[in-house]
Amino acid sequence: MSKSIVLILCTGNSCRSHIAEGILRHAGGDFFEVRSAGSEPVGYVHPMAITVMKEIGIDISAHESKSLELFLEESIDSVVTVCGNAKNVCPIFPGDVKRYHWGFIDPAQAEGSDEEVMAVFREVRDLIRNTFEAYAAGYRMAFSK
Repeated sequence: MSKSIVLILCTGNSCRSHIAEGILRHAGGDFFEVRSAGSEPVGYVHPMAITVMKEIGIDISAHESKSLELFLEESIDSVVTVCGNAKNVCPIFPGDVKRYHWGFIDPAQAEGSDEEVMAVFREVRDLIRNTFEAYAAGYRMAFSK
């Protein structure tokens, strides 16, 4: 069985989509080819996203912020938007593409001390982790039979 190609979209492609990409690749890399992109990529991966992912043993330090335009010609099986803005501007991909929207707050918008902002990054990471690990587990159960 070939791997399902999953594209995770966010607006800036700096935090949520990279966290989700790293978690889904880690949890379901045997079933998924995972990519992430943004409708308005900021051009970097947020350092706090990299840090909170290292805390759970996933390295996203080599990830790059990319535009969804790079993937418009690719054969995508599933598109997952992780923010409301990306959901609203998500283009139509050709073929039978499954679309999911699991919205999370943007930790890059958190205010406060470094510790307070880091706590928001951890909270969002854990919510994303629960969602995408459940998605991978469900996919694994459905296709392992």
